Amino acid sequence: MADILLKERTDDGIMILTLNRPEAMNCFNFDLLAELADTIREANFDMDLRCIIITGAQGDREVKKQSFSTGADLKERRTLTQDQVRRFIFTIRNTFTAVEQVRVPVIAAINGFAFGGGTELALASDIRIASSNVLMGLTETSLGIIPGAGGTQRFTRIVGVAKAKELVLTARRFNAQTALEIGLVSKVVEPEELMDAALELAREIAKNGPIGVAQAKFAINYGSEASLGVALPLESKAYEVTIPTEDRLEALAAFAEKRKPVFKGK
Repeated sequence: MADILLKERTDDGIMILTLNRPEAMNCFNFDLLAELADTIREANFDMDLRCIIITGAQGDREVKKQSFSTGADLKERRTLTQDQVRRFIFTIRNTFTAVEQVRVPVIAAINGFAFGGGTELALASDIRIASSNVLMGLTETSLGIIPGAGGTQRFTRIVGVAKAKELVLTARRFNAQTALEIGLVSKVVEPEELMDAALELAREIAKNGPIGVAQAKFAINYGSEASLGVALPLESKAYEVTIPTEDRLEALAAFAEKRKPVFKGK
């Protein structure tokens, strides 16, 4: 049986995670969520890791039918009791929160269909890049339910209340250009250029001080939810973490010596 989550590691500390259920359009079942949760948890303790890219496996389908993830596995869902459905929602919500909170930046390389939980995984990522063939949407209300993995909350914080209500309440699907216009994704590229663009961005992040990057992510994540009076002291505390590090001294030495710094995450 093929691995349900493919893991590839580059020499510069970038991990590529590929949702590998192309026969099911990379939708989430309990097994895939468990594997993703385990991998993200371990990433917090991998001090050589600099960035994560999440994307979807492609089968033999045409480009226009490719998928990032189409959300929950509805075939599995039909077999679940109400209690099991509650457990699934608990699991997927906590897994995506772990993605949001993992120590290193996460880039969603969205390649194809991203509905329901697929869009919610992208929302939990730090940065989103889409291929031009992408079709996205929080489509749960068309199934008589609501987004349950953070969609109503993260989507609203990214695109605003009015646009979130419009797209969630209508269950409307939208293309990559619309995603770019509403600020959901930061870049749209052709499908064959997507992974190169994601890797270029990941390497741009990876060359920086890993402790500084982690603390900046922490400050943005938690400061954005607080008042300015709380967020500014939080930023100061995050800055203090970087002061005694070897990386900060290395950056100063590299500047004086007119060379690139060699960061060690210490």
